[in-house]
Amino acid sequence: MHAPSSPAAISISGLTKTYASGLTALNDINLDIRPGEIFALLGPNGAGKTTLINLICGIVKPGTGSVLINGHDIQAEYRTTRSLIGLVPQELSTDAFETVWDTVRFSRGLFGKPPNPAYIEKTLRALSLWDKRKSKIKELSGGMKRRVLIAKALSHEPKILFLDEPTAGVDVELRRDMWEMVRKLRADGVTIILTTHYIEEAEDMADRIGVILKGKIILVEEKAALMAKLGKKQLSLQLQVKLDALPPELDGTGIALSADGHELVYTFDAHADDTGIAALLKRLGDLGIDFKDLQTRQSSLEDIFVSLVHAQ
Repeated sequence: MHAPSSPAAISISGLTKTYASGLTALNDINLDIRPGEIFALLGPNGAGKTTLINLICGIVKPGTGSVLINGHDIQAEYRTTRSLIGLVPQELSTDAFETVWDTVRFSRGLFGKPPNPAYIEKTLRALSLWDKRKSKIKELSGGMKRRVLIAKALSHEPKILFLDEPTAGVDVELRRDMWEMVRKLRADGVTIILTTHYIEEAEDMADRIGVILKGKIILVEEKAALMAKLGKKQLSLQLQVKLDALPPELDGTGIALSADGHELVYTFDAHADDTGIAALLKRLGDLGIDFKDLQTRQSSLEDIFVSLVHAQ
């Protein structure tokens, strides 16, 4: 468990952002992110994920409210807070005519860090960029440019790393390399906040999940608790003989017939003392309904996310 006395890596209070157009992109956000955790921020397009990240990183000016990075205010102590943060943005925007090495070295210098060729070499090697260190950015593939953005974000050894849709449209190899690096950074105490469309990545990587919708945080939960609380289990029974309709004796039992009539699906709470499966199977036997196969399925984080969004 995290000691309650340790200050939050990021502490957001009453944060609201309304653009000149009248659009409220963020609406009274209150959120603490713990030191050394991987926090996944999920939400549909336009929910406010990128606005929130850009605001914390100082790219977008805040409206009302406050953001503290390791106890430092992002407006009053901008240089201090910005030097603690690394950002891997969605867009591929890098200096096309610079070499990979010079781009990453320059980025480190921007944050006032002394030269450290050994650290830059280690970072480039970890991202499979070492062989490309003398190549100009414009000569690189999209996947390699994405790797350069990650190297730039890590160039000044940040304590907090934002990954905004880091694996959207990238190859499997880069995705694997990146998550390996994320795990190493987290082991070194770096706090990581990621947004992703690949919900299985959040399911695999995150300690906690936050869901943002229409500029509001609608849920923040430990991943394991979220999966236990909202994750239902389903029992699927493949029938020997197709059913045209669900027998009236099965009404109200929580069982549903698939559209093609070949499968019965029973949704149950895996944590209940009595799941009701034994009684259900006996009832099917009494009704002469035979099945040739059965399997259980746990609802995924994606199922939970979709149900949360639809419930709003």
